[in-house]
Amino acid sequence: MNEYDSNRIYDTVKKIGYNKTENYEEANCYLLNTCHIRDKAKEKVYHEIGRVKKIFRFKKKPLVIIAGCVAQAENDEMLRREPYIDLVIGPQSYHKINDTILNYIEKKEKIEQTEFDPFSKFDYLSKIKNESGKVSSFLTIQEGCDKFCHFCVVPYTRGPEYSRPFNQIVDEAKYLVENGTKEIILLGQNVNAYENEKFRLSDLILEIEKIPEVERVRYTTSHPKDMTEDLIDIYKYTKKLMPLIHLPVQSGSNKILKAMNRKHTIEDYLEIFDKLKEINPNIEFSSDFIIGYPGEDDKDFNDTLNLIKRIKFINSYSFIFSPRPGTVAADLELIDKKILTERLDKVQNLLFENQMIMNKSLENKYLNVLVENLTDDGTQVFGRSEYMTSVIFNGKKSDIGKIKKIKIEQSNRSTLFGEKTNNSNQKVA
Repeated sequence: MNEYDSNRIYDTVKKIGYNKTENYEEANCYLLNTCHIRDKAKEKVYHEIGRVKKIFRFKKKPLVIIAGCVAQAENDEMLRREPYIDLVIGPQSYHKINDTILNYIEKKEKIEQTEFDPFSKFDYLSKIKNESGKVSSFLTIQEGCDKFCHFCVVPYTRGPEYSRPFNQIVDEAKYLVENGTKEIILLGQNVNAYENEKFRLSDLILEIEKIPEVERVRYTTSHPKDMTEDLIDIYKYTKKLMPLIHLPVQSGSNKILKAMNRKHTIEDYLEIFDKLKEINPNIEFSSDFIIGYPGEDDKDFNDTLNLIKRIKFINSYSFIFSPRPGTVAADLELIDKKILTERLDKVQNLLFENQMIMNKSLENKYLNVLVENLTDDGTQVFGRSEYMTSVIFNGKKSDIGKIKKIKIEQSNRSTLFGEKTNNSNQKVA
Protein backbone atom coordinates (compact mmCIF):
# COMPACT_ATOMS: atom_id res chain seq x y z
CA MET A 1 0.00 0.00 0.00
CA ASN A 2 2.91 2.36 0.67
CA GLU A 3 4.22 1.68 -2.83
CA TYR A 4 0.80 2.58 -4.24
CA ASP A 5 0.67 5.71 -2.06
CA SER A 6 4.16 6.76 -3.11
CA ASN A 7 3.22 6.47 -6.78
CA ARG A 8 0.08 8.53 -6.21
CA ILE A 9 2.02 11.18 -4.29
CA TYR A 10 4.36 11.50 -7.24
CA ASP A 11 1.45 11.68 -9.71
CA THR A 12 0.20 14.57 -7.57
CA VAL A 13 3.37 16.62 -7.04
CA LYS A 14 4.16 16.43 -10.76
CA LYS A 15 1.28 18.89 -11.14
CA ILE A 16 3.33 21.55 -9.33
CA GLY A 17 6.56 20.90 -11.19
CA TYR A 18 8.35 18.20 -9.22
CA ASN A 19 10.11 15.33 -10.99
CA LYS A 20 11.94 12.30 -9.63
CA THR A 21 15.71 12.57 -9.54
CA GLU A 22 18.20 9.73 -9.71
CA ASN A 23 20.87 12.05 -8.27
CA TYR A 24 20.04 11.98 -4.58
CA GLU A 25 22.51 14.72 -3.63
CA GLU A 26 20.90 17.31 -5.92
CA ALA A 27 17.29 16.91 -4.72
CA ASN A 28 15.49 20.08 -3.67
CA CYS A 29 12.70 18.10 -2.00
CA TYR A 30 13.11 14.94 0.06
CA LEU A 31 9.95 12.98 0.91
CA LEU A 32 10.05 9.94 3.17
CA ASN A 33 6.90 7.78 3.04
CA THR A 34 6.77 5.74 6.22
CA CYS A 35 5.19 2.58 7.61
CA HIS A 36 4.45 2.04 11.31
CA ILE A 37 3.81 -1.70 11.23
CA ARG A 38 7.38 -2.83 11.98
CA ASP A 39 9.50 -2.39 15.08
CA LYS A 40 11.32 0.90 15.77
CA ALA A 41 9.74 2.59 12.74
CA LYS A 42 9.83 6.01 14.40
CA GLU A 43 13.53 5.82 15.24
CA LYS A 44 14.35 4.70 11.70
CA VAL A 45 12.76 7.92 10.42
CA TYR A 46 15.01 10.07 12.60
CA HIS A 47 18.03 8.01 11.60
CA GLU A 48 17.22 8.60 7.93
CA ILE A 49 16.78 12.34 8.51
CA GLY A 50 20.21 12.36 10.18
CA ARG A 51 21.65 10.84 7.01
CA VAL A 52 20.00 13.50 4.86
CA LYS A 53 21.39 16.25 7.11
CA LYS A 54 24.92 14.93 6.58
CA ILE A 55 24.49 14.76 2.80
CA PHE A 56 23.24 18.34 2.60
CA ARG A 57 25.55 19.76 5.26
CA PHE A 58 27.34 22.02 2.79
CA LYS A 59 24.47 22.37 0.31
CA LYS A 60 21.17 24.15 0.21
CA LYS A 61 18.74 22.35 2.50
CA PRO A 62 15.97 20.49 0.62
CA LEU A 63 12.32 20.69 1.57
CA VAL A 64 11.91 17.72 3.93
CA ILE A 65 8.51 16.00 4.13
CA ILE A 66 7.57 13.02 6.30
CA ALA A 67 4.50 11.19 5.01
CA GLY A 68 2.68 7.97 5.87
CA CYS A 69 1.73 6.18 9.06
CA VAL A 70 4.63 7.27 11.27
CA ALA A 71 3.74 10.83 10.31
CA GLN A 72 0.12 10.14 11.31
CA ALA A 73 1.10 8.59 14.64
CA GLU A 74 3.64 11.24 15.64
CA ASN A 75 2.15 14.32 13.88
CA ASP A 76 3.41 17.64 15.30
CA GLU A 77 5.76 15.86 17.72
CA MET A 78 8.05 15.24 14.71
CA LEU A 79 8.25 18.97 13.99
CA ARG A 80 9.17 19.66 17.61
CA ARG A 81 11.75 16.89 17.90
CA GLU A 82 13.53 17.43 14.56
CA PRO A 83 13.67 21.02 13.24
CA TYR A 84 15.10 19.73 9.94
CA ILE A 85 11.63 18.37 9.09
CA ASP A 86 9.42 20.94 7.33
CA LEU A 87 6.10 19.19 6.70
CA VAL A 88 4.29 16.17 8.17
CA ILE A 89 1.49 14.61 6.11
CA GLY A 90 -0.59 11.57 7.15
CA PRO A 91 -1.85 8.90 4.73
CA GLN A 92 -5.37 10.34 4.55
CA SER A 93 -4.17 13.83 3.65
CA TYR A 94 -2.22 13.24 0.44
CA HIS A 95 -4.78 15.26 -1.50
CA LYS A 96 -3.53 18.32 0.40
CA ILE A 97 0.14 17.83 -0.39
CA ASN A 98 0.40 20.33 -3.27
CA ASP A 99 -1.31 23.15 -1.39
CA THR A 100 0.75 22.34 1.70
CA ILE A 101 4.03 22.49 -0.24
CA LEU A 102 3.10 25.72 -2.04
CA ASN A 103 2.01 27.32 1.21
CA TYR A 104 5.32 26.39 2.82
CA ILE A 105 7.35 27.77 -0.08
CA GLU A 106 5.48 31.06 0.19
CA LYS A 107 5.22 31.46 3.97
CA LYS A 108 7.89 29.07 5.36
CA GLU A 109 5.27 27.89 7.84
CA LYS A 110 5.79 24.36 9.14
CA ILE A 111 2.61 22.35 9.40
CA GLU A 112 1.24 18.85 9.98
CA GLN A 113 -1.72 17.51 7.98
CA THR A 114 -3.09 14.41 9.69
CA GLU A 115 -6.89 14.57 9.46
CA PHE A 116 -8.81 11.40 8.54
CA ASP A 117 -10.57 12.29 5.30
CA PRO A 118 -10.36 9.34 2.87
CA PHE A 119 -13.40 10.46 0.87
CA SER A 120 -11.81 13.77 -0.09
CA LYS A 121 -8.45 12.08 -0.70
CA PHE A 122 -9.73 9.50 -3.17
CA ASP A 123 -12.12 11.94 -4.80
CA TYR A 124 -9.13 14.21 -5.46
CA LEU A 125 -6.81 11.40 -6.58
CA SER A 126 -9.46 10.02 -8.96
CA LYS A 127 -9.01 13.21 -11.01
CA ILE A 128 -5.25 12.58 -11.33
CA LYS A 129 -4.31 9.68 -13.59
CA ASN A 130 -2.43 6.76 -12.04
CA GLU A 131 0.76 6.69 -14.13
CA SER A 132 2.11 3.40 -12.70
CA GLY A 133 2.70 1.80 -16.10
CA LYS A 134 3.96 -1.43 -14.52
CA VAL A 135 3.04 -4.89 -15.77
CA SER A 136 1.77 -5.67 -12.25
CA SER A 137 0.14 -2.66 -10.57
CA PHE A 138 -1.32 -2.05 -7.14
CA LEU A 139 -4.76 -0.49 -6.83
CA THR A 140 -6.09 0.57 -3.42
CA ILE A 141 -9.82 -0.10 -3.04
CA GLN A 142 -10.20 0.09 0.73
CA GLU A 143 -8.36 1.70 3.62
CA GLY A 144 -8.55 1.66 7.39
CA CYS A 145 -9.74 -0.91 9.87
CA ASP A 146 -12.58 -1.35 12.35
CA LYS A 147 -11.29 -4.63 13.82
CA PHE A 148 -9.05 -3.18 16.57
CA CYS A 149 -6.80 -6.18 16.99
CA HIS A 150 -4.99 -5.51 20.26
CA PHE A 151 -1.53 -5.53 18.69
CA CYS A 152 -2.24 -3.30 15.68
CA VAL A 153 -1.81 0.43 15.03
CA VAL A 154 -3.71 0.54 11.73
CA PRO A 155 -7.02 1.89 13.14
CA TYR A 156 -5.04 4.76 14.66
CA THR A 157 -2.86 5.55 11.63
CA ARG A 158 -5.25 4.80 8.74
CA GLY A 159 -8.56 5.45 10.47
CA PRO A 160 -11.87 3.60 10.17
CA GLU A 161 -12.71 1.32 7.25
CA TYR A 162 -13.49 3.19 4.06
CA SER A 163 -14.35 1.64 0.68
CA ARG A 164 -13.84 3.66 -2.48
CA PRO A 165 -16.72 4.08 -4.97
CA PHE A 166 -17.03 1.07 -7.30
CA ASN A 167 -16.89 3.00 -10.59
CA GLN A 168 -13.94 5.08 -9.40
CA ILE A 169 -11.92 1.89 -8.91
CA VAL A 170 -12.95 0.39 -12.26
CA ASP A 171 -12.01 3.62 -14.05
CA GLU A 172 -8.56 3.57 -12.44
CA ALA A 173 -8.14 -0.09 -13.42
CA LYS A 174 -8.96 0.76 -17.04
CA TYR A 175 -6.43 3.58 -17.06
CA LEU A 176 -3.74 1.30 -15.63
CA VAL A 177 -4.45 -1.19 -18.42
CA GLU A 178 -4.17 1.56 -21.04
CA ASN A 179 -0.66 2.18 -19.69
CA GLY A 180 0.45 -1.44 -19.97
CA THR A 181 -0.75 -3.13 -16.78
CA LYS A 182 -1.62 -6.82 -17.17
CA GLU A 183 -2.06 -7.78 -13.52
CA ILE A 184 -4.03 -5.77 -10.97
CA ILE A 185 -3.50 -6.33 -7.24
CA LEU A 186 -6.41 -4.92 -5.24
CA LEU A 187 -5.26 -3.49 -1.92
CA GLY A 188 -6.77 -2.78 1.46
CA GLN A 189 -5.93 -3.08 5.13
CA ASN A 190 -9.01 -5.35 5.11
CA VAL A 191 -9.49 -5.70 1.38
CA ASN A 192 -12.26 -8.29 1.66
CA ALA A 193 -14.25 -5.92 3.90
CA TYR A 194 -14.79 -3.81 0.78
CA GLU A 195 -18.41 -2.69 0.56
CA ASN A 196 -19.66 0.35 -1.31
CA GLU A 197 -23.42 0.66 -1.80
CA LYS A 198 -24.44 -2.80 -3.03
CA PHE A 199 -20.99 -3.83 -4.27
CA ARG A 200 -18.53 -6.15 -2.55
CA LEU A 201 -15.06 -7.38 -3.41
CA SER A 202 -16.49 -10.28 -5.42
CA ASP A 203 -18.40 -7.83 -7.66
CA LEU A 204 -15.27 -5.76 -8.16
CA ILE A 205 -13.15 -8.76 -9.16
CA LEU A 206 -15.72 -9.94 -11.70
CA GLU A 207 -16.04 -6.43 -13.17
CA ILE A 208 -12.28 -6.00 -13.54
CA GLU A 209 -12.10 -9.45 -15.15
CA LYS A 210 -14.23 -8.07 -17.96
CA ILE A 211 -11.40 -5.74 -19.06
CA PRO A 212 -9.90 -7.74 -21.96
CA GLU A 213 -6.29 -6.68 -21.40
CA VAL A 214 -6.30 -7.76 -17.73
CA GLU A 215 -4.62 -11.15 -17.49
CA ARG A 216 -4.56 -11.61 -13.72
CA VAL A 217 -6.30 -10.31 -10.60
CA ARG A 218 -5.12 -10.62 -7.00
CA TYR A 219 -6.16 -9.07 -3.68
CA THR A 220 -4.47 -8.47 -0.32
CA THR A 221 -4.67 -8.33 2.68
CA SER A 222 -7.71 -10.26 3.85
CA HIS A 223 -9.26 -10.91 7.24
CA PRO A 224 -10.82 -14.33 7.95
CA LYS A 225 -13.93 -12.66 9.39
CA ASP A 226 -14.61 -11.03 5.99
CA MET A 227 -14.07 -14.15 3.87
CA THR A 228 -17.75 -14.14 2.88
CA GLU A 229 -19.61 -16.82 0.94
CA ASP A 230 -19.90 -14.66 -2.19
CA LEU A 231 -16.12 -14.21 -2.25
CA ILE A 232 -15.51 -17.92 -1.74
CA ASP A 233 -18.06 -18.80 -4.42
CA ILE A 234 -16.42 -16.77 -7.19
CA TYR A 235 -13.52 -19.22 -7.18
CA LYS A 236 -15.96 -21.64 -8.84
CA TYR A 237 -16.13 -19.60 -12.04
CA THR A 238 -13.53 -16.84 -12.01
CA LYS A 239 -11.21 -16.85 -15.03
CA LYS A 240 -8.49 -14.43 -13.94
CA LEU A 241 -8.37 -14.53 -10.12
CA MET A 242 -5.12 -16.21 -9.06
CA PRO A 243 -5.21 -19.35 -6.87
CA LEU A 244 -3.07 -17.94 -4.03
CA ILE A 245 -4.95 -16.61 -1.00
CA HIS A 246 -3.10 -14.50 1.54
CA LEU A 247 -5.18 -14.88 4.69
CA PRO A 248 -3.42 -13.84 7.91
CA VAL A 249 -4.20 -16.11 10.85
CA GLN A 250 -1.58 -14.70 13.32
CA SER A 251 -1.75 -17.70 15.70
CA GLY A 252 -2.89 -21.32 15.75
CA SER A 253 -4.30 -20.99 19.27
CA ASN A 254 -7.88 -19.94 19.97
CA LYS A 255 -6.78 -18.63 23.37
CA ILE A 256 -4.26 -16.30 21.76
CA LEU A 257 -6.63 -15.28 18.97
CA LYS A 258 -9.13 -14.22 21.63
CA ALA A 259 -6.42 -12.31 23.52
CA MET A 260 -5.51 -10.58 20.25
CA ASN A 261 -9.19 -9.69 19.63
CA ARG A 262 -8.96 -11.29 16.20
CA LYS A 263 -12.71 -12.09 16.04
CA HIS A 264 -12.18 -15.49 14.39
CA THR A 265 -11.29 -18.97 15.60
CA ILE A 266 -9.09 -21.69 14.16
CA GLU A 267 -12.26 -23.63 13.36
CA ASP A 268 -13.48 -20.65 11.30
CA TYR A 269 -10.16 -20.55 9.47
CA LEU A 270 -10.14 -24.26 8.70
CA GLU A 271 -13.72 -24.08 7.43
CA ILE A 272 -12.67 -21.39 4.92
CA PHE A 273 -9.65 -23.48 3.93
CA ASP A 274 -11.72 -26.63 3.41
CA LYS A 275 -14.40 -24.83 1.37
CA LEU A 276 -11.85 -23.32 -0.99
CA LYS A 277 -9.90 -26.54 -1.37
CA GLU A 278 -13.12 -28.33 -2.24
CA ILE A 279 -13.85 -25.74 -4.93
CA ASN A 280 -10.32 -25.91 -6.34
CA PRO A 281 -7.65 -28.27 -4.89
CA ASN A 282 -4.97 -26.16 -6.58
CA ILE A 283 -5.66 -23.14 -4.36
CA GLU A 284 -2.78 -22.48 -1.95
CA PHE A 285 -2.54 -20.28 1.15
CA SER A 286 -0.04 -17.82 2.58
CA SER A 287 -0.35 -16.11 5.94
CA ASP A 288 1.07 -13.90 8.70
CA PHE A 289 2.16 -15.09 12.14
CA ILE A 290 2.91 -13.17 15.32
CA ILE A 291 5.18 -15.29 17.50
CA GLY A 292 5.26 -14.87 21.27
CA TYR A 293 2.17 -12.73 21.79
CA PRO A 294 1.88 -12.07 25.56
CA GLY A 295 0.39 -15.12 27.26
CA GLU A 296 1.48 -17.61 24.59
CA ASP A 297 2.56 -20.83 26.31
CA ASP A 298 4.07 -24.01 24.86
CA LYS A 299 0.65 -25.45 24.02
CA ASP A 300 -0.40 -22.29 22.18
CA PHE A 301 2.83 -22.32 20.23
CA ASN A 302 2.45 -26.00 19.34
CA ASP A 303 -1.07 -25.24 18.11
CA THR A 304 0.52 -22.79 15.66
CA LEU A 305 3.02 -25.41 14.48
CA ASN A 306 0.19 -27.91 14.00
CA LEU A 307 -1.82 -25.41 11.95
CA ILE A 308 1.18 -24.79 9.68
CA LYS A 309 1.54 -28.55 9.17
CA ARG A 310 -2.19 -28.87 8.43
CA ILE A 311 -2.47 -26.00 5.94
CA LYS A 312 1.05 -26.24 4.43
CA PHE A 313 1.28 -22.50 3.72
CA ILE A 314 3.51 -21.96 0.69
CA ASN A 315 4.68 -18.46 1.61
CA SER A 316 4.21 -16.65 4.90
CA TYR A 317 5.54 -13.85 7.08
CA SER A 318 6.42 -14.41 10.71
CA PHE A 319 7.61 -11.93 13.33
CA ILE A 320 8.23 -11.82 17.05
CA PHE A 321 5.60 -9.73 18.82
CA SER A 322 6.70 -6.15 19.41
CA PRO A 323 4.43 -3.73 21.25
CA ARG A 324 3.05 -0.65 19.49
CA PRO A 325 2.40 2.48 21.58
CA GLY A 326 -1.27 3.24 21.96
CA THR A 327 -2.49 -0.32 21.38
CA VAL A 328 -4.13 -2.54 24.00
CA ALA A 329 -1.16 -4.94 23.93
CA ALA A 330 1.43 -2.19 24.40
CA ASP A 331 1.83 -2.70 28.16
CA LEU A 332 1.39 -6.46 28.41
CA GLU A 333 4.14 -8.57 29.98
CA LEU A 334 6.59 -9.81 27.34
CA ILE A 335 7.86 -13.36 26.97
CA ASP A 336 11.55 -14.07 27.53
CA LYS A 337 13.59 -13.10 24.46
CA LYS A 338 15.42 -16.44 24.29
CA ILE A 339 12.12 -18.33 24.16
CA LEU A 340 10.84 -15.96 21.46
CA THR A 341 13.91 -16.48 19.30
CA GLU A 342 13.68 -20.27 19.61
CA ARG A 343 9.99 -20.24 18.68
CA LEU A 344 10.53 -17.97 15.71
CA ASP A 345 13.30 -20.25 14.43
CA LYS A 346 11.01 -23.28 14.67
CA VAL A 347 8.15 -21.55 12.87
CA GLN A 348 10.32 -20.15 10.12
CA ASN A 349 12.10 -23.45 9.56
CA LEU A 350 8.74 -25.16 9.14
CA LEU A 351 7.41 -22.44 6.83
CA PHE A 352 10.61 -22.47 4.77
CA GLU A 353 10.43 -26.25 4.50
CA ASN A 354 6.92 -25.92 3.05
CA GLN A 355 8.22 -23.41 0.51
CA MET A 356 11.09 -25.68 -0.49
CA ILE A 357 8.79 -28.69 -0.88
CA MET A 358 6.33 -26.69 -2.98
CA ASN A 359 9.04 -25.25 -5.24
CA LYS A 360 10.81 -28.60 -5.59
CA SER A 361 7.53 -30.19 -6.66
CA LEU A 362 7.36 -27.76 -9.60
CA GLU A 363 10.68 -28.85 -11.13
CA ASN A 364 10.24 -30.43 -14.58
CA LYS A 365 6.72 -28.99 -14.77
CA TYR A 366 5.36 -26.18 -16.91
CA LEU A 367 4.05 -22.93 -15.41
CA ASN A 368 2.39 -19.84 -16.81
CA VAL A 369 4.63 -16.90 -15.94
CA LEU A 370 3.70 -13.24 -16.34
CA VAL A 371 6.92 -11.47 -17.34
CA GLU A 372 7.52 -8.21 -15.46
CA ASN A 373 11.01 -7.02 -16.41
CA LEU A 374 14.59 -7.86 -17.28
CA THR A 375 16.98 -9.08 -14.60
CA ASP A 376 19.52 -6.53 -13.37
CA ASP A 377 22.22 -7.79 -15.71
CA GLY A 378 19.81 -7.77 -18.67
CA THR A 379 20.59 -11.37 -19.66
CA GLN A 380 17.33 -12.98 -18.47
CA VAL A 381 13.79 -12.00 -17.54
CA PHE A 382 11.89 -11.97 -14.27
CA GLY A 383 8.25 -12.90 -13.83
CA ARG A 384 5.84 -14.48 -11.39
CA SER A 385 3.89 -17.71 -11.38
CA GLU A 386 0.19 -17.91 -10.58
CA TYR A 387 1.26 -18.47 -6.96
CA MET A 388 3.31 -15.24 -6.92
CA THR A 389 6.61 -17.14 -6.89
CA SER A 390 9.52 -15.41 -8.62
CA VAL A 391 10.61 -17.08 -11.86
CA ILE A 392 13.79 -16.30 -13.80
CA PHE A 393 14.26 -17.68 -17.30
CA ASN A 394 15.91 -17.18 -20.69
CA GLY A 395 13.54 -14.57 -22.07
CA LYS A 396 14.02 -11.25 -23.80
CA LYS A 397 12.72 -7.71 -23.52
CA SER A 398 9.85 -8.38 -25.94
CA ASP A 399 8.46 -10.96 -23.47
CA ILE A 400 7.68 -8.25 -20.89
CA GLY A 401 3.94 -7.98 -20.30
CA LYS A 402 3.22 -11.41 -21.75
CA ILE A 403 2.37 -14.75 -20.16
CA LYS A 404 4.94 -17.36 -21.14
CA LYS A 405 4.88 -21.10 -20.66
CA ILE A 406 8.04 -21.99 -18.74
CA LYS A 407 9.55 -25.37 -17.92
CA ILE A 408 10.99 -25.20 -14.40
CA GLU A 409 14.52 -26.61 -14.29
CA GLN A 410 15.70 -25.69 -10.78
CA SER A 411 14.45 -24.08 -7.60
CA ASN A 412 15.45 -22.68 -4.26
CA ARG A 413 13.27 -21.48 -1.39
CA SER A 414 12.23 -18.20 -2.99
CA THR A 415 12.85 -18.54 -6.74
CA LEU A 416 12.19 -20.86 -9.66
CA PHE A 417 14.57 -21.07 -12.63
CA GLY A 418 13.39 -22.25 -16.02
CA GLU A 419 13.46 -22.34 -19.80
CA LYS A 420 10.98 -20.80 -22.21
CA THR A 421 9.02 -23.15 -24.47
CA ASN A 422 7.67 -22.40 -27.91
CA ASN A 423 3.95 -22.63 -27.04
CA SER A 424 2.98 -19.80 -24.64
CA ASN A 425 -0.79 -20.02 -25.18
CA GLN A 426 -1.42 -23.34 -23.48
CA LYS A 427 -3.16 -23.03 -20.14
CA VAL A 428 -1.50 -24.78 -17.22
CA ALA A 429 -3.42 -26.00 -14.16
